[in-house]
Amino acid sequence: MSNPIFVAIDTPDLAAARALLAKVAPHVGGVKLGLEFFCAHGPAGIAAVMEGQSLPLFLDLKLHDIPNTVAGAVRSLAPLYPAILTVHAAGGHAMLAGAKAAAPPQTRVVAVTVLTSLDDADLADCGVADGTAVQAARLANVVRKAGLDGIVCSPHEVATVKAVWNDGLFVVPGVRPAGSDVGDQKRVMTPHEALHAGAGVLVIGRPITSAADPAAAAAAIAASL
Repeated sequence: MSNPIFVAIDTPDLAAARALLAKVAPHVGGVKLGLEFFCAHGPAGIAAVMEGQSLPLFLDLKLHDIPNTVAGAVRSLAPLYPAILTVHAAGGHAMLAGAKAAAPPQTRVVAVTVLTSLDDADLADCGVADGTAVQAARLANVVRKAGLDGIVCSPHEVATVKAVWNDGLFVVPGVRPAGSDVGDQKRVMTPHEALHAGAGVLVIGRPITSAADPAAAAAAIAASL
């Protein structure tokens, strides 16, 4: 895509979301709406934010349940016409395959491998001893075999997985311009570094949405690419 930046609008405020998107829309390639907004406003809120917008919607709900439930949820979300929809890779092959089968043709289903808020120590606490890179690659293999369109991973894992899945869509959060506050992200890169590593979609939230001038911030990041 010509502009790989999807702005993450993480707010429960419908009016604020619409106003922010109006400001940054000329400088981004898509919009990501996630759990915080969805839990506050549901499908009607998503539709309200996207009304009149030509930008693609990335619906980041990270669905994770038994296969039948996830497939049903994906079918229920179809009227929102998401361009990208997330599920959790840890749901396993049957859940992943069911989610893809239930999605409309225009929706690319991608699976979250290891959250960018986690590091090796966090995984060790959960009983995964061999670290984030190995776990992300392991789950990516499950996702690829299940027939999904790609994965969500940190920029640090993209190159390794892309080497064995060249045509996958790599959605990359944990992207921060040089000098930005990393917040709760632990495995980060600059937008240019992430794109060079093989990212197809750069998910950028607070560096844009918390800036004094969100439109200028988005334009500057786009220019840096």
